[in-house]
Amino acid sequence: QVQLVESGGGLVQAGDSLRLSCVFSGRTFGTYAMGWFRRAPEKEREFIAGIDWKDDNSYYADVVKGRFTISGDNAKKIVYLQMNTLKPEDTAVYYCFGYSEMYSKTYWGQGTQVTVSS
Repeated sequence: QVQLVESGGGLVQAGDSLRLSCVFSGRTFGTYAMGWFRRAPEKEREFIAGIDWKDDNSYYADVVKGRFTISGDNAKKIVYLQMNTLKPEDTAVYYCFGYSEMYSKTYWGQGTQVTVSS
C-alpha cells in the first residue's frame, strides 16, 4: 500500500517559519521525484517545489524562491520543505507528491494545513 504522510503544518504569524515533512512508503521503488504542491482557498492547486532524485536538482515556483527550501533523503523517501518568511498568501493546504517512474504514477498525501496570520 502506498502512503505519503505529511506533517508540520500549523498556524503561524507572518514572518515566521515552518518545516513540513513527508514520508513516502509502499511502492517507492523507482521513485525519482518528490515535492510539494499547495491549494489555497478558491484557487487552483499550484506547484511549489520538487526534487528530481536522478540528478538531485531542485525546482521552485517563483513565488517561493528565496524563502522556501526543499531537501530530503532519497534512500528513506523523505522530503522536507523549509518555509521561511511566511506570508498570509502562503496560507493553503500543502500536499506532498511522489512520482514513480516505474509505475508511471504520481501519488499524493492527504495534505497539511498551513495558516499564516497577518
